[in-house]
Amino acid sequence: MEIQEWRFRRQLVLVPLPLQGHLNPMLQLGAILHSKGFSITIAHTHFNSPNPSDHPNFIFLPLSVGFSSFTPFRDDFIAFLSILNTNFETPLRELLTQMIQKQGQDDKLPCIIYDGLMYCVAEITQSLKLPGIVLRTSCAANLLAYYAFPGLRNEGYLPVQDSSLLNIVPGFHPLRFKDLPAHSFSLDVMLQLMATLRDTGSSSAIIWNTMDFLEESSLEQIQKQFQIPVFPIGPMHKIVTAASTSLQEEETSCVKWLDRQSQNTVIYISLGSVVIIDAEELGEISWGLAKSNQPFLWVVRPGSIQGSNWIELLPEGFREAIGERGCIIKWAPQKEVLAHAAVGGFWSHCGWNSTLESISEGVPMICRPCFGDQRVVARYVIHVWRVGLALENKLEKGEIERTIRSLMVDREGEEMRQRAMDLKEMAQLSINKGGSCYNSLNELVEFIASS
Repeated sequence: MEIQEWRFRRQLVLVPLPLQGHLNPMLQLGAILHSKGFSITIAHTHFNSPNPSDHPNFIFLPLSVGFSSFTPFRDDFIAFLSILNTNFETPLRELLTQMIQKQGQDDKLPCIIYDGLMYCVAEITQSLKLPGIVLRTSCAANLLAYYAFPGLRNEGYLPVQDSSLLNIVPGFHPLRFKDLPAHSFSLDVMLQLMATLRDTGSSSAIIWNTMDFLEESSLEQIQKQFQIPVFPIGPMHKIVTAASTSLQEEETSCVKWLDRQSQNTVIYISLGSVVIIDAEELGEISWGLAKSNQPFLWVVRPGSIQGSNWIELLPEGFREAIGERGCIIKWAPQKEVLAHAAVGGFWSHCGWNSTLESISEGVPMICRPCFGDQRVVARYVIHVWRVGLALENKLEKGEIERTIRSLMVDREGEEMRQRAMDLKEMAQLSINKGGSCYNSLNELVEFIASS
């Protein structure tokens, strides 16, 4: 063990994108690599800062980017990325330069692992001659969908017409044009962003929070395109028992409520850390849940309902209609909830972390994607892995009721639950000794140690 630690111990600087869905896998990766003997430093923004007390083995170095919240950029994600990367570049460069200057003569240079959307890091690592590795926090299929834009434009498919939104994208089954991760953005802006993200010249490898058996074809295509090592080591949240990575305070009291419910009866609803709904949608969801007659655990994030601090706009009579059958909270310990025997379905926005957590516990899904990679993930959940139902039209209580009952009560849902349990078993096998993700992680450790 001493020889292993001597060989592998070196400083890793992890650079996450400061949003919940991106922080989670980066902090999980940090915990995994720390358990392998590496020193972990997190270079992060002041806003959406992780809690250092949750990760006492990490060094946290906050850097200012000139703004303190994602909220002003909620409707323009590409503008957020541009300003974030522009403002983050100088303080990060100064930080890394200082770290290099403090290195001992025989010390290895720090290795930088950065979120693929923190694209300013690529130029910094190249100019400072530091090894750099990209962490991709979504599925491999999503990256291929992004990179399809230039070819689709050249072939005349883009900009897409409204009449073609439901057509399958040539060469990208089962994706429709409406499922492309950014079809609503300006095409010129998207192409410019793709050109920036495609430049991985200074990156020596790509880490994926995914599994070979889920995305074998997509990973093979990426390997061919980039000609650098690809390390699929997911589901990362199952490899180590890491401290909480949530930016929200988790309400663990809901677990006691789940303990009182029967096996596979509860539908768990959580639409992630960014999605906002209006009062009309809140009403349709409320009465759809009430009419389904299924027990439910519903996460309503404060500020996620327009015109309301929390649940003040719940429709009149709803609480009386559900009685003790429903539990509404502000934020859930999601991994614990999905692992609970009472939970038989997950109504999700189909963020990649949530999807991996659901698959890893054998829980089938109701898919309500909103933007970005969520549409890609939802199509794969429904049409490739076949462990989910779509809820993609305008929210309507009757359709919500029918979809919930199809998943939780009907034969269709039971068949999906069995397929989900099969995926759970395959996920566990992949991280067990000798499994594909287990082997890929060992290869990653050796790669970092020798870089």
